[in-house]
Amino acid sequence: MRLIRVIACALGLAAVFPCAALPAPPSSAPLTLPPIVMPADTVPTPQAVPAAAPGCLPTGNGYLKATIRGALNLDIDWHNAEIECDGGPRPDGSGIRMSFAGPKRADGQRLRMVFGVNAVREGHGGRTLPTNLTLIVEGGQRLYTTRGTEHCTVDRLSQQRLRAPGTPRRYRVVARGFCVAPASTLNGAEHVLVSSFDFAGNAVFGDDAIR
Repeated sequence: MRLIRVIACALGLAAVFPCAALPAPPSSAPLTLPPIVMPADTVPTPQAVPAAAPGCLPTGNGYLKATIRGALNLDIDWHNAEIECDGGPRPDGSGIRMSFAGPKRADGQRLRMVFGVNAVREGHGGRTLPTNLTLIVEGGQRLYTTRGTEHCTVDRLSQQRLRAPGTPRRYRVVARGFCVAPASTLNGAEHVLVSSFDFAGNAVFGDDAIR
């Protein structure tokens, strides 16, 4: 009964249980509880989340340079942070395909260049490789293509494996080359000549990639 009255007084219920007449509790030494120690393996530790690397290559050394004349007059010098790049084996297994999209212009358009390089396999280099070239003006409804691999050539190509645990097989692909004939729109009304190009981009190969 005394315990109930003590609790009632603590809760402010003196009207129900008078509190003035409660005798003082006997003095006793303060109760000391042992400290609670969590096992080391249960203490949560923050895990660093790696930030996504912006641009073309996680190593920061992607680029595209090209000289374009004709319906488009451009001297391209794009650096890693401003490029969206992608690459991998061609669907028919005849080589690799490398795609580079540059920064958007004020009008929302941007240029994408796609190189279809023949006769090269995953992890291997090559010289004098026939190449198909396509230029797409995204947001501008224009596409130029060489319609074959006889108009452009990759002089030299090399591949360097990027060591990234837990990811697909990824390579830095470096190439340079030229075109001797223009790429044209599908109706043949406009033409552009890429007299030289030089790039370093990203190519990813899956488990079924050619070797």
